[in-house]
Amino acid sequence: MVKHIVFWNFAEAADGHSKAENLDRVEAALLALKDSIPELLEIEVGRDFNGSPAAYDMSLYSVFESREGLNAYQVHPEHEKVRVLIGAVTSGRAVVDYDA
Repeated sequence: MVKHIVFWNFAEAADGHSKAENLDRVEAALLALKDSIPELLEIEVGRDFNGSPAAYDMSLYSVFESREGLNAYQVHPEHEKVRVLIGAVTSGRAVVDYDA
């Protein structure tokens, strides 16, 4: 199993939408990937409620059978669409991929 975890901070306003609207848009787009990408075994999206200066606004937790599955997900056309959206509305990112 491979775990893929990503954290994002969102701009206060971007792509013609507020931060709250963009959080909604990205969450919906990410969760829709479960129906589009067979290699994606599990997906969970979380929003920070802590508000700490050290916290990120949103997290993604996803699971794949193998590194090859993660690689297939990364280049899948539906993932590419979501990546473009995320790039337009976020201001920071951190990622960890690991074998479990």
